Amino acid sequence: MSDKTEAFLHSQTRENLMRAFAGESQARNRYTIAAGVANKAGLAVLQGVFLFTAGQEEVHAKQFYSALEDCAGQTIKVDGTYPVDIYSGLLDYLRAAQHNEYQEWEHDYDHFAKTAMSEGFPLVGKLFENIARVEKTHGDRFGKFADLMEKDQLFFSQVETQWMCLHCGFVLEATAAPAHCPVCRHPQGYFVRVELAPWS
Repeated sequence: MSDKTEAFLHSQTRENLMRAFAGESQARNRYTIAAGVANKAGLAVLQGVFLFTAGQEEVHAKQFYSALEDCAGQTIKVDGTYPVDIYSGLLDYLRAAQHNEYQEWEHDYDHFAKTAMSEGFPLVGKLFENIARVEKTHGDRFGKFADLMEKDQLFFSQVETQWMCLHCGFVLEATAAPAHCPVCRHPQGYFVRVELAPWS
């Protein structure tokens, strides 16, 4: 066993990678659950946002897990805190997701990156830095949709706006998304502002 592998097996970075893997895995499942809530509410646009983000969280989890290859066959014990995001309204799901993504971006992964660098694992440090930047975009996206919901502007605008049907791709310009798509007849819940499709 090399000195570097030996150092890794006794590092804080090893534990931080497992914490990150657990966090990303849970985020993926939380967003899948939230997508189901959005589906029941007839809001395919929010279902899509949550599922799109869940897919990216799965990729993050795989990257963190792969970085633990030197620990194959071991069990890693870590302590961590993870949110219980169960709500009755989709706005709460969006705001919780926004908060959690910013927590990873500003605090968790920034700290984990610095620890990895100081322990001599620059590739892992860079991985944390890069994924932290993605988490910021996730938080920004969830925040945009939450703001629109709060202002009752998810499907309405004060100015002419381009709207896209997520089912068939039809685009029209109006101050409101239509009740049903003129092409595929899917309901308003499938429409999204073109600038947010999918998912700027």
